[in-house]
Amino acid sequence: MDTLITFAITAVITLFFVAVYLKNLKKREARAREAVEKGKLFSDGPKAQHPHIDSNYCIGCATCTTVCPEGGVLAMIAGKAVIVNGHNCIGHGLCADACPVGAITMVMASPSMGADMPRLTPEFETTVPNLFIAGELGGLALIKNAVNQGRDCIDTIARRLKRITPSLPGVYDVLIVGAGPAGISASLRAIEHKLGYITLERDEVGGTVAKYPRQKLVMTSPVEFPMYGKFKKMQLSKENLLAFWDMVLNRADFNVSTGEKVEDIKKSGDGILTVITATNQYRARAVVLALGRAGEPRKLGVKGEELPKVMYRLIEADHYINKKILVIGGGDSAVEAAMGLASQAGNEVTLSYRAERFSRIKERNAKRIEEFMRTQKLKVLFQSNPVEFKPESVVIEVKGSTREIPNDFVWIFAGGTPPNDFLKKIGVGFGASDITLEAGKEARHAAAALKQFAQAAAQAH
Repeated sequence: MDTLITFAITAVITLFFVAVYLKNLKKREARAREAVEKGKLFSDGPKAQHPHIDSNYCIGCATCTTVCPEGGVLAMIAGKAVIVNGHNCIGHGLCADACPVGAITMVMASPSMGADMPRLTPEFETTVPNLFIAGELGGLALIKNAVNQGRDCIDTIARRLKRITPSLPGVYDVLIVGAGPAGISASLRAIEHKLGYITLERDEVGGTVAKYPRQKLVMTSPVEFPMYGKFKKMQLSKENLLAFWDMVLNRADFNVSTGEKVEDIKKSGDGILTVITATNQYRARAVVLALGRAGEPRKLGVKGEELPKVMYRLIEADHYINKKILVIGGGDSAVEAAMGLASQAGNEVTLSYRAERFSRIKERNAKRIEEFMRTQKLKVLFQSNPVEFKPESVVIEVKGSTREIPNDFVWIFAGGTPPNDFLKKIGVGFGASDITLEAGKEARHAAAALKQFAQAAAQAH
């Protein structure tokens, strides 16, 4: 009798926990299905490399849904992992590494998504011989990818140069365009290989990273720079990376020329590439384009947009206090800028977005902006568009009605125009490209780096 009572009590307790688990599972699945519908409504799907899940092999362990640094990209539905917010995926590849049964591979978006990408070989060479592209411009996002590609491009160039005649007077072995992560990595590798090189940068060393808000997390997995080895930290902020940039900049052998925008690249009969800027001409055996995809900031075409108070990049939010500010846009850059400005003393910040809700921002930003709105740290005007910028005000249309609000500064985050016209002008071919192998290689590199980092940490303790 006692045994039956014990079995009965055990069964009741077990059923209770099973019921709770199933209830939570249904809630999670309901949220996942809601996210799927939202993704269909506001997104055309992944824009670049992203996970492909083979449901025949997926065992429903949900590990992949927990390792994604972006949050909300993957979810569990009917016991299988699915992509619910593909537009948030930027190709970390950690989900593929975490899957215990190999059900996830990294693939590129559909051809229609990749049709505006430069056509590259596995060595990142364009259709123009000895003209290479490294970093985001080639389709793979993430600073880690840019660093690896900048290094690999120089390795390829160095191998080729060993097979040809010695350096020619007035001709660089390689010219690098852009001093962001890919360009700096390529420059350091060129120093390692003892190549004659120069790096051209139109703005400042650091590229897009230098324009990020303070403390923005820019890397979430280990990365290795030529000549310096691996960063010991698993996560790096903008400040961490810029401190490294400064250290590189102070090297006597780091040959960079800032304030030079490349306007054209021509190839002569002897195979030498001539790089033309507004003030100089350079000749090189090979060129690495590390430009990024942002290109020129996209303008709205609104009356008064030429006023000096209208800007397109925010570098230091704490330079602005006690101001009336309008931020325009609905992506992560706009939301982060608005929150950064709203956190400064005395600022009155309004965020204008043309859609009826935020749909393409990272989960952590979605939570933070909700809190800012709830506590009235900033005002968000959905379904709104600027009509006119005036010296001391802004005319804005909100849900069909027009209003004028006092204003000191305006920041517009409408994205950028990729330098596709420039690339086509210099002869680079375009078309759908599948860099699945490269994305998979990056995922494996990340997995190996994370494993080594974990082992080193364990040994340290």
